[in-house]
Amino acid sequence: MTIADLASHLDLTKGTVSRALNNYPDISESTRTRVRKAAETLGYRPLSHAQAIRTGRTRSIGLVLEVTEHDAHRPFVDKFLAGLSEAASRQDWTLTVATAANDQDTLRLMGKLADERKADGFVLPRTRLSDTRIDYLREQGIPFVLYGRTADMTGCACYDITSEDAMCEAVKTLAGLGHRRIGFVPGGTGYTYAQLRRDGYEAGLNAAGLGFDPALVSEPAVNAAAGEAAAHMLVSLADPATAIVYSVDRAALGAYEAARTRGLTIGRDLSLISYDGIPESALITPDLTTWAVDIRKAGERLAELLIDLIRGAPPEACRELVPARFLARGSHGPAPGHEKP
Repeated sequence: MTIADLASHLDLTKGTVSRALNNYPDISESTRTRVRKAAETLGYRPLSHAQAIRTGRTRSIGLVLEVTEHDAHRPFVDKFLAGLSEAASRQDWTLTVATAANDQDTLRLMGKLADERKADGFVLPRTRLSDTRIDYLREQGIPFVLYGRTADMTGCACYDITSEDAMCEAVKTLAGLGHRRIGFVPGGTGYTYAQLRRDGYEAGLNAAGLGFDPALVSEPAVNAAAGEAAAHMLVSLADPATAIVYSVDRAALGAYEAARTRGLTIGRDLSLISYDGIPESALITPDLTTWAVDIRKAGERLAELLIDLIRGAPPEACRELVPARFLARGSHGPAPGHEKP
């Protein structure tokens, strides 16, 4: 079964059939559906090598993960990859994954995959305010989509969660429970998410009518040990924090050990709200109040947006921001002395 056979069967031109199979926007949805159904019924499968020669595309999206990241992407990699690959497969695309040792290795691998026609574009996770990957791909004219945002969004497609809104709501929730000393533990230095979440924390203080106190902002923390140190610092102040907002769950887990050491009860003496929704957050006592992200859905949308971009959609039309989901659990409660009767 060739594309000519399929076109003849449908009484359409080969060009129309090809554009329908490749989801071009100038082909109506009814025609695309008709062509896809006929292709499935008749057993037509496009030859990937022939397509690459004809279109200059390999129908593959690329992802390069840096293994030196603080957690090697553990919180999301399985579901993230599943979302990317499944969304790509639905459009008969593939996913090419590589791992890099550092930033320079990442750039080398992206260039190699593009030059060898093993990837038509790239998904960039964990974006930075100033990101060499973005600079490189812009310069080379290689399509890319950000899982996150960056300081200069010129020419950038993206999918991101509005974690700044989550942080703002976390502060407002705690303020509504009587907390007036609300600490904040930032995320990784240089990452866009860290700046956005700090902005959200400060916006929450402003919305709640609370002044910003730099003493209530700890050093960055992305693991339990650093999160424990941050909690010790914040509850040791002359006017201590009664609640802490963490940028990442893995750091927030460290607050439980700090509270145990100091004889504090989480949710009563010290309230915690965090962000990520990692599985471990539901396995501790009390379970951690956090903001959850649908990682699989993020992978799906990133793949879809990148494919749209490769097919010619403008980057500005391939931007999507969605909210996180609040998981109200046992780690936050009224401020000491403000318990409800």
